[in-house]
Amino acid sequence: MFPFSWQSQEECDHLINTAKPHMKKSTVVDSETGQSKDSRVRTSSGTFLSRGQDETVRAIEKRISEFTFLPVEHGEGLQVLHYEVGQKYDSHYDYFLDEYNTRNGGQRMATVLMYLSDVEEGGETVFPSAKGNISAVPWWDELSECGKKGLSVKPKMGDALLFWSMTPDATPDPSSLHGGCPVIKGDKWSSTKWIRVNEYRV
Repeated sequence: MFPFSWQSQEECDHLINTAKPHMKKSTVVDSETGQSKDSRVRTSSGTFLSRGQDETVRAIEKRISEFTFLPVEHGEGLQVLHYEVGQKYDSHYDYFLDEYNTRNGGQRMATVLMYLSDVEEGGETVFPSAKGNISAVPWWDELSECGKKGLSVKPKMGDALLFWSMTPDATPDPSSLHGGCPVIKGDKWSSTKWIRVNEYRV
């Protein structure tokens, strides 16, 4: 897991403003059918932007490719998400447990999670299965109770988080389990780029 400074305020604002007219209730993938469905485990709203949709999106995708050393063509379109007070995403994996969702591009191998806004309280990204001295992070005292249940990253506009869903031997990594803590104060905007093992056809 690698948190790093990533985007300008102008880029963050652009993604938010581009996504706003198209936001819908977020869904999850049913592991048995491979189809999207409504669920209380994910209460945000969101939308997808097309890969290469405009100059700003292309610039962001190019930087992601250069940082991860993974081709732009392996990435899905950016997903923009909005969490209001009380909204969250329970712990889950980004890799798939069904064959339907791996037909195009294969398994999801990496995730880049970009924070498009600051969050006054809550809204952390938490990795409950992560190993290490999790209380040693400098922002430990600022975390909500949910954020203290694992290794957590506090949302900060312009920052991004890279983590891997697969191990070097190409098997799914159970330590990549992660979730979005409930927003307690303010609201949270983020954008996710999932990267596949092979080219993702759009």
